[in-house]
Amino acid sequence: VFFRGFCIVSFSGSLYSEPNQTFHTDRPDLSECFQLSVLAWLPCVFLWVASPAYICYLKKSSRGYIMMSLLNRFKTAFGLLLWIVCWADLFYTFHELQQGQSPPPIYFITPLVLGITMLLATFLIQYERLHGAQSSGVLFFFWFLSLLCAIVPFRSKILKGGVPDKLRFTSFYFYFGLILLELVLCCLNEKPPLFSNVVTDPNPCPEATAGFLSTVTFWWFTSLAIKGYKMPLEAKDLWSLNQRDSSKKIVPKLLKEWEKEQTKVKRYKFKSSRVKGPEEVEVLLSNQKAAPHQPSFLRVLIKAFGPYFLIGSGFKLLQDSIIFVNPQLLRMLISFTSQKDVPVWWGYTLAFLMFFAAILQTLILHRHFQYCFVTGMNVRTALIGAIYRKSLVITNAAKHSSTVGEIVNLMSVDAQRFMDLTTFLNMLWSAPLQIMLALYFLWQNLGPSVLAGVAVMVMLIPFNAVIAMKTRAYQVEQMQHKDARIKLMNEILNGIKVLKLYAWENSFKEKVLAIRQKELNVLRKTAYLGALSTMAWTSAPFLVALTTFAVFVSVDEKNVLDAEKAFVSLSLFNILRFPLNMLPQVISSLVQASVSLKRIQNFLSHDELDPNSVDRKTSSVNGKFTWAKEDEPVLDNINVMVPQGSLVAVVGHVGCGKSSLISALLGDMEKVEGEVCVRGSVAYVPQQAWIQNATLRDNILFGKSFNESKYRRVLDACALTPDLEVLPGGDMTEIGEKGINLSGGQRQRVSLARALYSDSEVYLLDDPLSAVDAHVSKHIFDNLIGPEGVLKGKTRILVTHGISFLPQVDNIVVMVEGRVSEMGSYQELLNQNGAFAEFLRNYALEDIVEEDEATVRRQSQKKHQEAQEKKKPQEVQKLIQAETTETGRVKTKVFLEYAKAVGLVLSVIICLLYGCQSAAAIGANIWLSQWTSDSLTNDTQNNVHKRVGVYAALGIAQGILVMASSFTLAMGNIGAAKKLHANLLNNKLHTPQSFFDTTPIGRIINRFSKDIYVIDEALPSTVLMFLGTFFVSLSTMIVIVSSTPIFAVVIAPLAFIYVLVQRFYVATSRQLKRLESVSRSPIYSHFSETITGASVIRAYDRHAAFVLMSDVKVDENQKSYYPGIVSNRWLGVRIEFIGNCIVLFAAVFAVMGKDTLSPGLVGLSVSYALQVTMSLNWMVRMTSDLENNIVAVERVKEYSETKTEAPWEVEDKKPPAEWPTQGNVEFNEYSVRYREGLDLVLRNITLSVKGGEKVIGIVGRTGAGKSSMTLCLFRLLEAAGGEITIDGVKISEIGLHDLRSKLTIIPQEPVLFSGTLRMNLDPFEKYSDDDVWKVLEHSHLRKFVGNQPAKLELECTEGGENLSVGQRQLVCLARALLRKTRILVLDEATAAIDLETDDLIQSTIRTQFEDCTVFTIAHRLNTIMDYTRVLVLDKGQIAEFDTPTNLISKRGIFYGMAKDAGLVQ
Repeated sequence: VFFRGFCIVSFSGSLYSEPNQTFHTDRPDLSECFQLSVLAWLPCVFLWVASPAYICYLKKSSRGYIMMSLLNRFKTAFGLLLWIVCWADLFYTFHELQQGQSPPPIYFITPLVLGITMLLATFLIQYERLHGAQSSGVLFFFWFLSLLCAIVPFRSKILKGGVPDKLRFTSFYFYFGLILLELVLCCLNEKPPLFSNVVTDPNPCPEATAGFLSTVTFWWFTSLAIKGYKMPLEAKDLWSLNQRDSSKKIVPKLLKEWEKEQTKVKRYKFKSSRVKGPEEVEVLLSNQKAAPHQPSFLRVLIKAFGPYFLIGSGFKLLQDSIIFVNPQLLRMLISFTSQKDVPVWWGYTLAFLMFFAAILQTLILHRHFQYCFVTGMNVRTALIGAIYRKSLVITNAAKHSSTVGEIVNLMSVDAQRFMDLTTFLNMLWSAPLQIMLALYFLWQNLGPSVLAGVAVMVMLIPFNAVIAMKTRAYQVEQMQHKDARIKLMNEILNGIKVLKLYAWENSFKEKVLAIRQKELNVLRKTAYLGALSTMAWTSAPFLVALTTFAVFVSVDEKNVLDAEKAFVSLSLFNILRFPLNMLPQVISSLVQASVSLKRIQNFLSHDELDPNSVDRKTSSVNGKFTWAKEDEPVLDNINVMVPQGSLVAVVGHVGCGKSSLISALLGDMEKVEGEVCVRGSVAYVPQQAWIQNATLRDNILFGKSFNESKYRRVLDACALTPDLEVLPGGDMTEIGEKGINLSGGQRQRVSLARALYSDSEVYLLDDPLSAVDAHVSKHIFDNLIGPEGVLKGKTRILVTHGISFLPQVDNIVVMVEGRVSEMGSYQELLNQNGAFAEFLRNYALEDIVEEDEATVRRQSQKKHQEAQEKKKPQEVQKLIQAETTETGRVKTKVFLEYAKAVGLVLSVIICLLYGCQSAAAIGANIWLSQWTSDSLTNDTQNNVHKRVGVYAALGIAQGILVMASSFTLAMGNIGAAKKLHANLLNNKLHTPQSFFDTTPIGRIINRFSKDIYVIDEALPSTVLMFLGTFFVSLSTMIVIVSSTPIFAVVIAPLAFIYVLVQRFYVATSRQLKRLESVSRSPIYSHFSETITGASVIRAYDRHAAFVLMSDVKVDENQKSYYPGIVSNRWLGVRIEFIGNCIVLFAAVFAVMGKDTLSPGLVGLSVSYALQVTMSLNWMVRMTSDLENNIVAVERVKEYSETKTEAPWEVEDKKPPAEWPTQGNVEFNEYSVRYREGLDLVLRNITLSVKGGEKVIGIVGRTGAGKSSMTLCLFRLLEAAGGEITIDGVKISEIGLHDLRSKLTIIPQEPVLFSGTLRMNLDPFEKYSDDDVWKVLEHSHLRKFVGNQPAKLELECTEGGENLSVGQRQLVCLARALLRKTRILVLDEATAAIDLETDDLIQSTIRTQFEDCTVFTIAHRLNTIMDYTRVLVLDKGQIAEFDTPTNLISKRGIFYGMAKDAGLVQ
């Protein structure tokens, strides 16, 4: 009536809409008044409401201006033309007024409003250009609305025929044409603004420059999808990461908030402690455990990422309201088919409205997901960055409370959980909202009977919750088993060489399999629960419908269940199903994430090393130091002052605190009292060299700039020049993880070279000379550390066991049990006649031979030239091959492999069960549609019971089948997981050593953790979902085709598009997933490398550089993750479009066949179509996930089928039990190489050793093949020619375990496994406790172990970190004593031990192994001077072999070496 007022003047009311004219004709139309008022003003209102906010937004996010382009000029010109056209109408109306006609007011108002709005639109076009907006959603909507509203008058003007008003008629068509043009131009995109980073970036992400339509439909991703389909994507094809998602932006944001939060808490604690008196504080502290006020990490996350996430939540709210439009339209459609006299166009309108509502919902939903996923990705980036930065500065105590594995888990598993949670977090409020709305509409539909259905739902909630809780508990338990298994695997792989040498593989295999069995038991329980919850999940909507309908028809005889009520209710129940089953999932996800939150929060709240604990004044230490605040002090009353520029040696027994002193100087220990001062920059050489997985040159430069001459000098001083000639790529050779392809001595020298190159003021050298040969250590001392070395004038603190250097140092600090017992120059200490002098007299008399300095110099130069000639085995250029990523489609073979692992018969049974379950579901729904058709023939009351009964029976059958199928599936999957893991483990323990030298451990661990996890947990659920969705989609098609057969025509083209999209998507997304997982491992391996070298990184102050390296690696990883997210959105929009087309066609065909179809069938077919979108989308997603996850099977298989070493036991060639009885060893023309294609390391060696021949010493320069010799005895290297026989048995013919268990080695690097000390000595528990104590006695550990509260059950930490290196070496000696075999090999075993312990070991070996054959690889010649014979190796051949005295008189190589060591004149 309000509008009619504008229109009534001359038209006498005919302008306003008449119901008869609109609804009850076959040619509907709207009245002219309605057209001119409501339709014309609608777009204008929209634009005026949206403008203020839009202008503010543009102002805030300005990106620089865009140059005026042709496109922009056209848009502006058309905008002005529109304004002119509208106002031409206005002036024409004024003209009419002057002519004496009286036009209605609407003719003044509408053109005026339209004209001003067009000016606003034109202004916005320019404003956008100046603020760098390349495309505009607001204007797009405005032009689109205008066009929609103009279509009605356009049609009605044609329908009326005749042109009563020529000018208005023409101006309207002008207006229509211009609006159409504006809409088209609006879809095109402007150039990027000047000076934006899009211009500078080599491969920018097209999202930044995409237009509005392209952004909404994710069209900009298509280019990558096509590229990925044509050929497998590679890292170089990926777009750069958006600035807003990079670590550089995100991590500081989180850390800033975390800092604020921590300061707030500190202030709070400070206040509370000031307010209360000391007694109260005592009480408070005891209560603090109950309510600690910790900084809340959650608050930090919300502050940092909340605002962006909220935009996504806004979209979710919109989508929730649109979901409910379609059931209402379905009701209208069903009532349309049941009425006879309704015009057909109304049916088509309803069909198209359904289509549009669905499309709108799709677009909004995916926008929401995009926001959530990006938030998740940002959270992960931030967490990894924060954890990495923290791990560089935590104290040692904190480090012990969380091992490397646990911290890596924080980064991988826990950060991932947050990522997963953010995607569904909105369901927390959206699910209840959807449930309430659905119930409201249901109540309208069925009245109070709905309550019965709701009651069933409410009863299911606790059921699901209990299952979720249980599953939660199991998952925690499983995480523990998994952690334990990975930790054990990590140690096994790190110490694989030792396991092989000791033939201990079986013991450890049993340990792993025991943990694995526990893990599988938990998995099995989880699977039982899973089957139950799947049943509850599928049957819930059905049970609800059943109870509701049954109650509805039974309560009142008048209640008739017709099609409209039944199918609208069903579609509402289907909407209900999603929030109801998501809620428990989200809640369990929340619980999981809250556990992770606690873990991360605790880790980030660990104590940090105090960066100011070390003053930068003179170099001195005094005070008490401990590793952890609660432990006993390790260093007590230390007081050491080091004059600037002097060289101080620190000596003492094993475990007396020498290395701890160095750590105290670095600031790595907790200072109980006192102070540490270090003047100037520090270079640190740890006892066990820390080598990065980078080129040799990078290891030495360590981030400093390259300076050729300085670099050469460094290499010479560290005696590395000859080694470079041997390495395949010179100094550009890539060094493997932990320096695997360098010998121990080379690693140590690289570590020294790094220190020297850093050119610092203070040098802390923790026993750097122990791992290198005598002549090299002399060279290094003379040229580098000593009074004449390159470092003279710098402050040097040297921990050493080598006595020969002590006369040349300025000061000596003698340490005993964490205290300094004496200190002074060499002479002073001798004169004091204290412990040190005593120690020297016993050991060093033969060592200290005053020698003419010059001859030594000359000698070492001559030796140096000799050293240059020696060759090491030629390594292939690149030691560690890049991890291969499979490309292309996953082979069908892999699926078959998996089916085989599950069991073929079982696989077929599973598919059959799924088929039956779908059949039952279809049956139930068809029965329902028959039931609703009863209402037409009015015989509803007669067979209510029959109808309800059959419906119930079908539904319950479906539930039981679902349970059975999920259950058999789960059993099959667990069986497969067990098989695959067992094969992998078995193969890895049988793999030859060379494989482990060339494969980074991280890569193997990845197979055991990530890939096995996928096979255990991800793959089963994917298979379950895939089968489920596949059968749902199939049954939908069957139902629609059976009710409207013409639909079959459409299936072909839709299926074609579907398959096309699916192929594009799967090809691209699979490659993206692969790239993502390949770029993930470097994050973790870099990380674990960093943690092990944290003290070195801190000492050199390379903190920031490493953080940057980590950030770059994370960004690389996110670069392939981000397109992965978008590919899912891209797919979603396209697949849901197909689903929406199915809805459209189902509805249109139902309208066409209106006369022949019963309302029940229409309801059935359209309500099925409404569900299909979801399952189509999931089906592609699952196909893809299935391909991606099955890759894990492929990767595990790949590593289960690597080449194995010889069998452990050969039944028909078993040597006698007491073999070897004598211990005769013969080498016959023996040659060996490290790997295929490399040079021989030993050539044609022939020698024989008599049984019990006391000790053969093996000597030779570094790389002469000394260690290789021992490896051959144990067959870690297989012969390339010739053979070795022991007591007449050819070792190449017997099983490896038979051989290795009969030999004993004390290896170069002492390896301990975490577990008890007893387990480390005797993993198979063959020996009694008395035996063990006896060997501890012999290996001088009895006192140490006896003092421990746990005695033999003393827990060794990972890698034996809680024992000193010397103690670990003694443990290895104890192992050897316990085995007591005929043949013993000592490999540089005495390198890390002080002379006194060394002597003990030597005497132990002499007494305990007197009737055994002993091979010793010696570095210190004085240990082998009394051996029966000495074998001198040179370049892999025997150079000399005789008694030491004869060799010295021959004056050959041995003589030269002895002379260098100062053993002969």
